[in-house]
Amino acid sequence: MILGRVIGTVWATRKDEQTVGMKFQIVREVELDYTPKSGFVVAVDSVGAGVGEIVLVAQGSSGRQTELTRGKPVDAVIMAIVDRLDVDEDEVEEVKRRAAVTST
Repeated sequence: MILGRVIGTVWATRKDEQTVGMKFQIVREVELDYTPKSGFVVAVDSVGAGVGEIVLVAQGSSGRQTELTRGKPVDAVIMAIVDRLDVDEDEVEEVKRRAAVTST
């Protein structure tokens, strides 16, 4: 799953019949402190997320497991709106430290 922020909407008036009625959102990946990463994904919104909200996105075959997307040509789906993250800050700092050592 990807943690991300909804940053926009894709409007497509002509699309496959199986996706009619689906809302496509642009989701930018974020770090645990909500700072943006460079990656993004276009995902079907199955939960009514809006621009600015933090969401969880399932991809691949998991993207076709919601009631809305089952059996549809979908690769990514917003399947949760995040209310809060409880993160062990010491663990986050350790991961950052290890990443810095590995990249040098």
